[in-house]
Amino acid sequence: MKRVLLIAFAFLGALSFEVQAQKINTDSLLYKSLEDFQKGSYDLVIQQAHQAIKVAPDYLDFHLLLGRSHLMKNNYDSARYYLTHVVEQNLEYVEAFQFLIDTELRDGKPEKAGLVAEEALDKHPEEKIFYRKKIASLQLQEMEKEERQFIERSLEKFPNDPEFRQRLYFLETKNKADRIGINYSITTFDRENVGPWHLVGAQYIRERNWGSLIGRVNYADRMSAGESITSGYQFELESYVFMGKNGYSHFSGAYSNSIVFPSIRAGYSYYHNFRNGWETEVGARYVEMAGRNFRSGILGVGKYFGSFWLNGRTFLQNEGSQYFPAFQLTTRYYFESRFDYLNFIVGYGTSPDERATLNQFESRVAMDSYRTGIGYFRLWNDRILTGTQFTFNYQELMPGLQQNEYEVYLMVHYKF
Repeated sequence: MKRVLLIAFAFLGALSFEVQAQKINTDSLLYKSLEDFQKGSYDLVIQQAHQAIKVAPDYLDFHLLLGRSHLMKNNYDSARYYLTHVVEQNLEYVEAFQFLIDTELRDGKPEKAGLVAEEALDKHPEEKIFYRKKIASLQLQEMEKEERQFIERSLEKFPNDPEFRQRLYFLETKNKADRIGINYSITTFDRENVGPWHLVGAQYIRERNWGSLIGRVNYADRMSAGESITSGYQFELESYVFMGKNGYSHFSGAYSNSIVFPSIRAGYSYYHNFRNGWETEVGARYVEMAGRNFRSGILGVGKYFGSFWLNGRTFLQNEGSQYFPAFQLTTRYYFESRFDYLNFIVGYGTSPDERATLNQFESRVAMDSYRTGIGYFRLWNDRILTGTQFTFNYQELMPGLQQNEYEVYLMVHYKF
């Protein structure tokens, strides 16, 4: 009896040793397979993974590695098989969900990818990657309304995500809507018998899925010593046109036969959205007035930081062999929508995008000026859009002579 027990214990010990050795071998093989995967040796990884599964069929890391390897080789059915197996066996494998969604996206099945993303979110609601994958599936299906609604819900959980905020702003500009409105600004000066200057604009804005079209009529009245010294009209046309999923163009043109405005003003900018809330701008402007021609190049970069949007723009203006720089930094803090925000600006120099003093662009462009401003814009009851902004400008008129300028801007639009 003792001999039988000794033989049994010896057998169990040997079996335990063999099992342990197999575990050690499969762990070592997994480490080597991961190294081979990083080198791109996917066929070798697949061969090693199958060997390991024969020894340890429940070792899910090898099934996961098989799925990833087949995905890299575009073997979508095989990738789907192994990754689905991992998910079915253990819902805690975040990577398996992630690569299974990627498999469906790359196989041209965004609807299935969206369903897997929803399952992953139900199990892992804190994993931001699954929100991004769900958005990607909706984009591929061109379901912009559903995408916008999903991003709004995502921002409730991740309010400081710059990529969500940027994409929501982009989608909101594609809403089908029309607006009519009036803008008014008054500019006063600290010099006696100068000003005030009045600028009134009436506009119609038509927004559609392709972009928007804006028509505007401006009226300016320049006063001095309580009397009007010059006035006139300007006619403007602007358009924003979407250029793919991540870019859009801005076209603008204006004409006037009055000296209170440039005779011709034209502009173009292209904006491109990148990952993590970044946006760039490349553009040009042309201004013709008082027999002089000015050309401007524009470079800009913007970034979302949660609800904040920071944008810097550089203007390099040219007349003949002379160049005149201008800079502007804009910061916005958004509330509920793209129409609800606080606005802060600081700037140096005179640019062709400033409306209130554009009639003096040819004399101001070579002079120093420093400005700062603050504004508040809000949408009421989804219909009435209002805005107000105050700007202070310290303007050089000639060497040794400066003036302070105070501009109050008001606007009210009706959205329908």
